Amino acid sequence: MSIQWTSRGVALPVASLVLAFGAAEARAGMFSITYGVCESCTNNDAGDVAIGMAQLFVEVIDSSPGFVDFKFTNVGPLASSIADIYFDDGSLLGISTIINGPGTSFSQGASPGNLPGGNNCDPAFVTTAGFSADSDPPVQPNGVNPGEMVTIRFSLVGGQTFADVIDEISGGTLRIGIHVQGFSSGGSEGFVFCPDPVPAPAAFGMLGILGVAALRRRR
Repeated sequence: MSIQWTSRGVALPVASLVLAFGAAEARAGMFSITYGVCESCTNNDAGDVAIGMAQLFVEVIDSSPGFVDFKFTNVGPLASSIADIYFDDGSLLGISTIINGPGTSFSQGASPGNLPGGNNCDPAFVTTAGFSADSDPPVQPNGVNPGEMVTIRFSLVGGQTFADVIDEISGGTLRIGIHVQGFSSGGSEGFVFCPDPVPAPAAFGMLGILGVAALRRRR
């Protein structure tokens, strides 16, 4: 496993294809779709669950042929830190690269080995062997805190494509979970991302993000 850091701060032309409640963006020949949190498998604290639903996103990116990126972002502003990342099944072959952003430091292999509270999800969340990562000690500071991100790049099984990955997320055969610590309450939560895309966080302000969270709670 190699670890590197890359910056994607250069402004690029964007073309959007609207998909249901979200969008796929074409950027320099790459497509991406963003998903938000819609389920807590732990439900330890209602306030912490609301923060997770409002602030935590994963952008699935068609980075290059045979590879797909999962960029995890905490848009803030409230205290929280993505400390562990888990994948359940799908067409992914294996973690190829972990791309740490400023302030984050992740390595392959999460502890605990399965998403906390995963047995309470419906269906139960079972992490695929080798498909996890967690922040290096000290865990909370090196996790994805407000304004930070980390990207996990997977290589795909022969013949599989970015479109196949999106289909599997939509159909629930590929699920993505995160363990979040560092809430001001002192608690932690296990979350699963929605199978339906949402507007990218850059497309709207905090009021819009909170509105998305309220919509998910109503669902």
